[in-house]
Amino acid sequence: QAPTFKKKKKKKKKSKPQNTNTNMLIVVESGSTKADWMILHNGSETISNTKGFNPYFHSKSDILEALKANDVLDAVKDDVQQLHFYGAGCSSPELNAIIESGLSPFFRNAIITVDHDLNASAFACYNGEPEIACILGTGSNSCFYDGESVREEVPALGHLLGDEGSGNYFGKRMLADYLYKRFPRPMHDTFEDMGLTKASIVERVYQKPDANVFIASLMPVLIDNKDLPYSQKLIRKGFQEFIDVHVKCFEEYKTCEVNFVGSISDLLQEELHAVCKDNGIRIGRIVRRPLQNLVNYHVKLLEKA
Repeated sequence: QAPTFKKKKKKKKKSKPQNTNTNMLIVVESGSTKADWMILHNGSETISNTKGFNPYFHSKSDILEALKANDVLDAVKDDVQQLHFYGAGCSSPELNAIIESGLSPFFRNAIITVDHDLNASAFACYNGEPEIACILGTGSNSCFYDGESVREEVPALGHLLGDEGSGNYFGKRMLADYLYKRFPRPMHDTFEDMGLTKASIVERVYQKPDANVFIASLMPVLIDNKDLPYSQKLIRKGFQEFIDVHVKCFEEYKTCEVNFVGSISDLLQEELHAVCKDNGIRIGRIVRRPLQNLVNYHVKLLEKA
């Protein structure tokens, strides 16, 4: 019988693994309290959160520590190609460099841009017509945007000198009225239940970091008691100060839409509408969290590229 020979099986060439990490983009919208992160990858969207990063209060090590503690970001850090960060306090190249110094060692392969949260509010609210874009969150600010350039008239002075109509503004006044014994009883009792004393307040405001975040964190007490005469007077006073300083500084305020971004503008929009109406101001959009609008803005830019 003739011998039989087994055919040698041809070795299959190993196909190169497809790069599944193409076109990974992250857009970040950061206030002083909280940052929202949107990860875009091959048409899918993933949202994550960290504490907010503000160059006035947070260092490179603060940023890296928070990033390393986030499992979602840690899992994709080496695959990110572009990262657009919009943050409170990111108003100059020197300040932006502080944020970038914390982001770049973590997202080693990404092209990183750091920009002002004021620009984020302008891009998120823009609907094709010139606008005044305002921020009312932990802090406050405003700008004019015509679709091409962002223009500021007055600076944001932060939680010590400015932040009119913001969580910081209202929080400071509530703390003072609590200690001066001018607080309505329901709100006074809530502060007592929170363990707030003169000593603890002074420590949190003058000795510990992130005083602005602590002060703004008291806003739920005002929101929960907003129908009290004390609260209505305080809210309207704060919004009027914001409008006088940050809206009426633009000569266009009577002719264009005024849009708002931030939790305070959303949670107190009934009072905001009333004060704006009294001042002849036309509100366009109120966007509590501008992240999705920002993402849409950057996706359109990519499509045009």
